[in-house]
Parts: sequence; C-alpha cells; structure tokens
Amino acid sequence: MAIFGVKLRQLRLERELSLSRFAAMVNYDKGYLSRLETGKKAPSEEVARACDIALNARGELIAAAHSDIAASKDHRPWQTAELISRIQKSDTDHVTLEALHSTVFELGCEYAYRDAADLRDEAHDWLRRVANMLRRPVGLQAHSELLTATGWLALLVGCLEYDMGLRTAAEVTRAAAHKLGEEAGNTEIIGWSHEMSAWFALTQGRYRDVIAPSCAAQDVSRDHSVVVQLIAQEAKALARVGDSRKLRETLERGRAVLDGFPVPERTDNHFIVDPAKWDFYAMDAYRLAGEDSLAVMHANEVIANAVAPDGSVRAPMRMAEAKLTLGVAAARSGNLEEAIILGREAMVDGRKSLPSLLMVAGELDAVLEQRFPDEAETTEFRELLRSLR
Repeated sequence: MAIFGVKLRQLRLERELSLSRFAAMVNYDKGYLSRLETGKKAPSEEVARACDIALNARGELIAAAHSDIAASKDHRPWQTAELISRIQKSDTDHVTLEALHSTVFELGCEYAYRDAADLRDEAHDWLRRVANMLRRPVGLQAHSELLTATGWLALLVGCLEYDMGLRTAAEVTRAAAHKLGEEAGNTEIIGWSHEMSAWFALTQGRYRDVIAPSCAAQDVSRDHSVVVQLIAQEAKALARVGDSRKLRETLERGRAVLDGFPVPERTDNHFIVDPAKWDFYAMDAYRLAGEDSLAVMHANEVIANAVAPDGSVRAPMRMAEAKLTLGVAAARSGNLEEAIILGREAMVDGRKSLPSLLMVAGELDAVLEQRFPDEAETTEFRELLRSLR
C-alpha cells in the first residue's frame, strides 16, 4: 500500500489545484503526476521534495516517499498471520501456557532497545514452537489464555514489523491480534490493536483516520492504560490538522487520565504505559503544532528520562525523536549547526522505529530546505535520511 500518491492527491485537492495547474507549479508532466497519485509510479526523492515545497506539506510528502521505498521491501507480509493461524487451531498444556506468558512479557520488555529484526525473528520462533508443540486438547479457560498470550505476541510482532517499515505485514498482524482479542474477550488487546491502527494512520498522514477511531476506542479501553496512548494519538493528529485549542484540552485530559492509573511496578514492557512517557507524547504534539518552546521543554525531559543511572540509554527510540524535535526547533530558529548535529545523532544511534523517525526527520528535511537549501549540511542530512530506507 503506497501512501505517497494518496497524500499527494489529498493535499492538492485541499488546495483546490487542478492537476494541470499543479504540474505547471512543480514543472513535471501532468501524466507523470497522475501516475504518482494513483500509485502506478513510485516517486523519486526530487519530485517528492518539489511537491512538498509546492504544497507546503512540512515534510509529509518527503517522509511518505521514503516510507514507501522502505515498505516495498516487505516480501512476506502474511508470515506472522500464518503462524498465528496455526496456533489458533492447536491445543496446549499448562506448562507450555505458563512459559508462553512469561516469554511474551519479557519479549515486550526488550522492545525498546533490541534490534527489531532480531526480536521479530525470536517472536516468530516462539510462534513456530508453540504451533508445533500444541497438540493436546484443553479446556475453555486454557484455550482463552492461549488466545490472550498469542494476542500479546501478535501485538509485539506487529509493532516490530511497522518499525521495520513493513506496513502490509504490520497491518495484517495487527488485524490478527484484534481478532484474537475479540475471541479471548480481552479488551486490553483490542485497545492496543486500535492504538496501533491510530499510530499507523498518524505516520501515514491520515489524520482524520486517527481522531475518530481513537475517540471510539477510548470508551472500549477506558479501564486499561492503553486509553492514555489513544488520547495521545488523538492529540498528535489534532496538532497536525491545526486545532490548537482542542490539542491543549486533549493533552490535559490525557494527563488527568494517566494520573488516575496506579504507577506500574514495571515500566519497561512496551504495553505498559510509563508515566514518564507523557512528556514524549506532549513533545511530539507541540512540535507538530509549531509550539517550539513547549516542544523543547518536553524533549529535554524525554532525553533526561531516557538515560539510565549507569549512563546507558534505555529508551533509544524516544531519545532519537527527542533529538530530532530539538533539531527541528533549532532549524526553525536559524541554528543550522545545532540542527545538523542533533539530526545526525538521532539518525545514526540505537534502535529505530522507521515510520515515526521518518515522520520527524521529514519535518527537519523540509525546514532545512526552506531555511538552508544551498548548504552542504542540508545535503549531508539528506544522505543520512536516505540511508534509513
């Protein structure tokens, strides 16, 4: 599923530009642009940047083009869903079930820092192992527990697949997790599947597809901390569509909801909402809204919380996006040197979530093009951005 063409057409129509007029603006052939919009032709980096500038897309089209290139490498999108299907048709015993529950939780704790492809491979190994081992009939309770454990594992794999840029695989896996949650009657798994859907839509520029589903899912998941992340995704989308008043109201509501949940004993599992992560949500929303002073304040908090007492980075993905946020703010204020240093640090170090990183990096690319189009440092940053795909 290519997203560049869909986003290009949406932005062009929002600005009430005919294809002919737009072609004249960007100096590209009308037929070529039509093929880009319908997904029949993949965009080059040059045409993506030209369209982004002409439509004042703030880096969205640049990020979408890079994301489409990464997603084109997804040759086996049904792999995880096939493994899950095999487990759903199997049976298990208590010992296997307990081992699966323990393993799924610990794998979730490794999400923040472990190489995504390596962690996905291990999760797939567990799915294969369970599918091969589960042969004996079990009662309804054990069957429900199996569906629940497999649902959590599917959520983890879906997040990893999306981090790797494997959009189709991630959506197939997310849908499988949602179905497992429904079959097990587990509203928390269902809530996280909705949160993933909102995340996918946000990083693909489908902001209206974030707001309505996030609001609807919040009611289903109100007893679980995933509701906080659903509110956060809603806030990020509101920032992108320019609704500053509602953005602030939503962030305040999210903070209040988060404070209503007890502080978890362990915050390292990806599917346990860490109270410190609220700064990460707020940072992202305020950066998207162009409120740089608030974005910088929260970004500095994110960086401080991402470092463990021993000096190691325990949340490299949050750290990278915080540095990019500071880089965007620096570029907007005219500080090219600081913007490039921060952008370089964010792009080359540690574990990455490709779509989220591309979204913020695309913003920085767009600001650099606007403020410093002829500088060597701008070209250098684009080379780094290209290397992510």
